[in-house]
Amino acid sequence: MTDSSPQNESPQPRGKSRRVIIALVGPGLMLAATGVGAGDLAGGAFAGMKLGTAVLWAVVLGALFKFVITEGLARWQLASGTTLLEGAVLRLGRPVQWFFLIYLLVWSFGVGASLISACGVAGHALFPIFDVAATGKVFWGIIHSLIGLSLVLLGTFRFFERMMALLVAVMFVIVLVTAWMLQPDWAAVGRGLVVPQVPDKPEAVAWTLALMGGVGGTLTVLCYGYWIREEHRTSAGDLKLCRFDLGISYTLMALFGIAMVIIATGMELSGKGATLVVDLADRLNDPLGSTARLIFLVGAWAAVFSSLVGVWQAVPYLFADFWQLFRRRGKLDPATFEPAKVNTKSWTYRGYLIAIALIPLIGLAYDFQFVQKANSVFGALVMPMLAVALLLLNGRTAWVGAAWRNRWYTTLTLAGILLFFAWVGGPKIWAVITGS
Repeated sequence: MTDSSPQNESPQPRGKSRRVIIALVGPGLMLAATGVGAGDLAGGAFAGMKLGTAVLWAVVLGALFKFVITEGLARWQLASGTTLLEGAVLRLGRPVQWFFLIYLLVWSFGVGASLISACGVAGHALFPIFDVAATGKVFWGIIHSLIGLSLVLLGTFRFFERMMALLVAVMFVIVLVTAWMLQPDWAAVGRGLVVPQVPDKPEAVAWTLALMGGVGGTLTVLCYGYWIREEHRTSAGDLKLCRFDLGISYTLMALFGIAMVIIATGMELSGKGATLVVDLADRLNDPLGSTARLIFLVGAWAAVFSSLVGVWQAVPYLFADFWQLFRRRGKLDPATFEPAKVNTKSWTYRGYLIAIALIPLIGLAYDFQFVQKANSVFGALVMPMLAVALLLLNGRTAWVGAAWRNRWYTTLTLAGILLFFAWVGGPKIWAVITGS
C-alpha cells in the first residue's frame, strides 16, 4: 500500500513533521500495537495477582529477548536484501518453506480465533446490549473482525500506520496512568525490576516464565521485515534506525507489562483470559471509581483491537511471500535470486486477509479459555524457531558479511532464548497433548 495523498501538494510544516516522526518509528509502533494483545493483558494480570511486583524483572528480560530476535531479523534483511522467510528457504532448503506454511495456517486460525474472541469480550464489556455474555462475545467478535477487514482492505499503509500509532497512544497511556493512580509501593516496584527473584509460591516459576515469554507477540515479529520494506529501509545505514524504533517498541511493551502486573498486584480475580481483564476493571471501581473502570476498559479494548487489525494487515504478507517463493521454485539460487516486494493488492495477500478475518469466526463457538490455551501452544514454538534460524543465517560471514555477523554476545543470547522457550513451550505442549 502506498500513500494516496497527491504528490504535487506541499504539506504544511507541522503535518510534514508528524509524517516524518511516524515514518521514523512507525514500524516499531505497529509492532508494539500488534504484539500486545489479550495474552499480554491476561498474562500480566495473572502474574501480578499471584506473584506481585517481585517478578517485574521478568518483563524486562522478556522484552530484551524479543528485541534481540527482531534486531537479528532486521539485520539479516538489510544485509542480504531478502526477508527472513526468503533467506531461510534459499539457504536452508525448501522443506523449510512447507513446514512454515503448515505452521502459518495452524497459527493463523488459532491467533485469529483468539483475537476475535478477545475483541468480542471487550466489546460486550463496553456495550453490554445482550443479557447473555456469550451472545455479546459472538456479536462483537464478528463486528470487530469485519471492521478490521474493511480497514485493511480500504486503507493505505500510511492510514494504517497512523491509526496504529493512535491506538498505541490510547492503550499505553491509559494502562500506565491507571498503574500510577493506584499508588503502589514504589520501593517494591524498584526491587522487582532490578533484583531477579521468584517468590516461594505454588507455580511461581511457571508464572514467571510465562510472563517473560509473553512480552511482545509471536509470529508477528516476522512482519517487521515487511513494514520496514514499506518504509524503504534497505541500506546498511538503516540498521541504526531499526534499532532505534525497536528500542522504543520493546520499551513500550515492557512498560505495558510492568503496568499490568502493578495493577493486578494484591487483587483476587476470578476471571480467565480476556474475561479476567473485565473482572480486573470491575475491581478498579472501588479504589478509583466508575470512570476509571470505564477508561481502563477502553485501554484494554484498544490493546486487543489494535492487535487484531495488526494481525489482519501483517500476516497476509507472510502467505504472499510464501506464494511468491512457490511460484519461483525453479529459480531459488541464492546467487541470482531477486527479492520481490509483496503486492498488497494481489489476490494472495487479499485472499489470505479475507480468510484470516472470516474462517477463525468458527472459534467463537468454542470456550474462550480453550482457544487461548491452544493459541499459546503454537505461539510458544515461534521464538525457538526464529532463534535457530538467526543462529544459522546471521552466523555465516559468507552470507551476511563480517560487519553484520552475530557477535559472541548475540549468539549467546540467541542460544539462551532457544533454551528458555524450549523450557517454557515444552510443558505447554505436553499439557495440551496429555489434557492436563
